[in-house]
Amino acid sequence: MNATTNIQSFSADDFANALAEHNYEFAVGQIVKGKVISVESSGIYVDIGAKSLGFLPIEEATLSGSSRSNDAFPIGNEYEFLIISSQNADGEVKLSVRRLLFKQAWQTLRDYQAESKVFETKVIGTNSGGVIVDSVGLRGFIPRSHLSDTTDLAKLIGKFLPVMVIEADETRKKLVLSNRQAAKIAAMNQLAKGQLITGKVTNIRPFGAFVEFAGVSGLLHVKEMSQKPVSDPTRVFQLNDIIKAVVVDIDESRNRIALSTKLLELHAGEILDNSAQVFAEAEERLEKNISKLWEA
Repeated sequence: MNATTNIQSFSADDFANALAEHNYEFAVGQIVKGKVISVESSGIYVDIGAKSLGFLPIEEATLSGSSRSNDAFPIGNEYEFLIISSQNADGEVKLSVRRLLFKQAWQTLRDYQAESKVFETKVIGTNSGGVIVDSVGLRGFIPRSHLSDTTDLAKLIGKFLPVMVIEADETRKKLVLSNRQAAKIAAMNQLAKGQLITGKVTNIRPFGAFVEFAGVSGLLHVKEMSQKPVSDPTRVFQLNDIIKAVVVDIDESRNRIALSTKLLELHAGEILDNSAQVFAEAEERLEKNISKLWEA
């Protein structure tokens, strides 16, 4: 018997029998594609290939577990599903979209953390320690210490806040975010060398003063306070002073901003003698001295 005869004698019944003998195994945790073939009140039946049928319970159809999912899966459309149980006696495989979306959401958040990405999240509740948020479908938490505004947490409910991921632990279902870090990065992205800022002195050390402005903190080094040498920063500034300064350097990799009031002086020591006048004329003074910044 030649090859042509073999092919011709392999009937449709033979093909069906061969297919039936093939063992199609589906592993729990496997992602498969399937086509919706029937939508029932209890769930959705899906053709996932070969002779196996997949069943998607209503509670596994959406990320929220909502039962209103019939319209979300039109018959004939193809989707990805996560296998959550092996074949039963009827050859059915139990499927889930909800758990697949959760896995994808956790992976997205891990990617955001690796990239130090800033993204928006919605505040859905509060507790004594901070605010609860919805981040790409997952429940997350922003500690009070990582909020830019802590004056009234209740007023944040319903608002969208820029955040960064601090911790995304899928095993422990722990998602911690920071609004403060995100705000700082966003503010730094708006800064430019030579920019005049207005800020508040929040800390004074022997080497200089820290100035908070626009959600970030910059260092006004003692050498940048005046053209005249300054031995004691407290002779120039006090805590909570509102001052004007020039951004002279931005180090994004180290989240550091360097400031200067020396660039606002037309004569050495003006900051020490009459800082109020220097700040009142800051814009005009900077315009006269800005070239010194680029020559340095």
